[in-house]
Amino acid sequence: MINLGLQTACDEAVYQLGLDMEDLEEMEEDAGLGNGGLGRLAACFLDSMATLGLAAYGYGIRYEYGIFNQRINHGWQVEEADDWLRYGNPWEKARPEFMLPVHFYGRVEEKEGAEPKWVDTQVVLAMPYDTPIPGYMNNTVNTMRLWSARVPNDFNLRDFNVGDYIQAVLDRNLAENISRVLYPNDNFFEGKELRLKQEYFVVAATLQDVIRRFKTTKRNSSKPLSFDSFPDKVAIQLNDTHPAMAIPELMRIFVDVEKLDWDTAWDITKQTFAYTNHTVLPEALERWPVELMEKLLPRHLQIIYRINQTHLDHIASLFPDDMDRISRMSLIEEGGGKRVNMAHLCIVGSHKVNGVAEIHSDIIRKETFRDFSKMEPEKFQNKTNGITPRRWLLLCNPGLADLIAEAIGEDYVKDLTQLRNLNDLVDDDAFIRDVAKVKQDNKLKFAQYLEKEYKVDINPSSLFDVHVKRIHEYKRQLLTCLHVICMYNRIKRNPTKVFIPRTVIIGGKAAPGYHMAKMIIKLITSVADVVNYDPVIGLIPATDLSEQISTAGTEASGTGNMKFMLNGALTIGTMDGANVEMAEEAGEENLFIFGMRVEEVAEMDKEGYDAMEYYENLPELKQAIDQIKMGYFSPTQPEMFSDIINMLFHHDRFKVFADYESYVKCQERVSALYKDQTEWTRMVIKNIAASGKFSSDRTIKEYATEIWGVEPTDLKIPPPSEPREALEETARALRKI
Repeated sequence: MINLGLQTACDEAVYQLGLDMEDLEEMEEDAGLGNGGLGRLAACFLDSMATLGLAAYGYGIRYEYGIFNQRINHGWQVEEADDWLRYGNPWEKARPEFMLPVHFYGRVEEKEGAEPKWVDTQVVLAMPYDTPIPGYMNNTVNTMRLWSARVPNDFNLRDFNVGDYIQAVLDRNLAENISRVLYPNDNFFEGKELRLKQEYFVVAATLQDVIRRFKTTKRNSSKPLSFDSFPDKVAIQLNDTHPAMAIPELMRIFVDVEKLDWDTAWDITKQTFAYTNHTVLPEALERWPVELMEKLLPRHLQIIYRINQTHLDHIASLFPDDMDRISRMSLIEEGGGKRVNMAHLCIVGSHKVNGVAEIHSDIIRKETFRDFSKMEPEKFQNKTNGITPRRWLLLCNPGLADLIAEAIGEDYVKDLTQLRNLNDLVDDDAFIRDVAKVKQDNKLKFAQYLEKEYKVDINPSSLFDVHVKRIHEYKRQLLTCLHVICMYNRIKRNPTKVFIPRTVIIGGKAAPGYHMAKMIIKLITSVADVVNYDPVIGLIPATDLSEQISTAGTEASGTGNMKFMLNGALTIGTMDGANVEMAEEAGEENLFIFGMRVEEVAEMDKEGYDAMEYYENLPELKQAIDQIKMGYFSPTQPEMFSDIINMLFHHDRFKVFADYESYVKCQERVSALYKDQTEWTRMVIKNIAASGKFSSDRTIKEYATEIWGVEPTDLKIPPPSEPREALEETARALRKI
């Protein structure tokens, strides 16, 4: 509604019906079709591409059940199915006319003098559902196309004929499970197989769709069909390693179906794909067992082997006798069972590779993919992530959006760098008061929401300290939890001392199979049970302060930090991910920076990290750990958190204790500044003014010009109702571009 300029009209129309738009919006299910930040980032990018006039499709799977709904039961996370389609989805349109077959299993038939042929496959149909993605006030609408798994009508007809009705139905359900649920728990082999099926399903359907559209544009040409111009007309961005199977799949289509020779097909494929890396955590870089791939996608494994052989021959020609390098750069890892390294496949099969923040791109160039970067330095780039201001300011914070528009005009919505003009108002008393009032109004609304929905009563004048992101060891929710215990102990020791009231809000989901993350949730809720119900204390888990405290070098970028910054929260964080660039834009003095830098973390990794040393030398840390260890927060089960204690002392890759003292001292600086609300709000304004770089519009412009080879346009396409002359004028302008 915002992008179409219809929000006011819709609000009024709904009001005339005796309803409230906010109540109506609450009834609509959110399509939770992404896991972590990747899905949310993709949504921002789709908005920006439409707003910038770029012809783009977003592809994915139409999961019947999205990311699970979380319920906390006696402090434990319980997952419940997200049945987001139970009332239908009015925004999508089924497109059965574009339904496509996707093949699995089977065998490869090889005949002398002919390319291998994939036969005897099991077929699943991919049904597309289209959702329109409107640009902001430019009459441009792009498409998000999501695929749903369907079974052919003749599926296992043989079983029906011999009377095995039950088996046929079970097989049908098994096939349609592909789009049943987002990212199944893959601790078991069956889960891994379903996950790989999902990844191949989406790329196989998508590439057929892309090639169909490409052929349609050539339909009226008198020349024979040629794919030479394919990379000029099609750019495909691989969003992390999940769609990596697109590379061998496009090769299969070109070689087996379209009958291109291998070298031509490989050249076109490489020029078509670009790869965005979103993580440096080793466990998140996918590696698929060769045995599984041979069973599920035998032809693709052959293609990967051939790609790998050509790749290794090239390395050997550049670095003769360097067998270690050849082993490190291979697409096939040999140790502990053969596996296909999907990140290596993405790098080898793409013409550009990028990280998502300057520090992250530096790490993948110098460490994670060092060998590849040395061989092809021109291939590697940085594209710092961004967020769409339409969703993350206009929609979620209309009071602040209107205040900014009154101060500097409305053009900032499409050019966020104009927020720099707010620096002229840093010393304007009236503007400072207005910004503080908007923030306080939002805090009051949130406090009322908590009271209404959860019967939790908080102080809206307290400092709202927020740590909201998925629960993971590297996100270090444990550090926030230890600080809460530290504050609690200080108040208990000296209850008459004046403290800055603080409401700590920790939110996030743990992956269903991630035991340690679930234990962290239980610890947080157990600490809350003690702290919140102690009659001496007024501290409750529940935004003035944004927590971005991952160990330096582990967070690729983050976008939550940008959202909080744009909405007037100050940041406490390490020099990690996009925090580094936020500090560059706003000035490090306008963020609360603490902890080790990347170089110091690397040095500690070399020398060794001794958690016991910090425990013995920091009395407040020792007290907090002892309380957890002795069952202070779990009196009926004193050893409940022994796994967390064991991890912190013996297996903590993310060095919580090493940054503890610096973090607590930094939090003391936060409290000291919060006492002076005028100075606090000045810093808030400086941060909002510095957030212009972090628009996804800027990110997409960089992708478009530096990777995809296309130019964004500010032209507004006239609606069909306008005179034909206006449409022709726009068409002429587009041809010039």
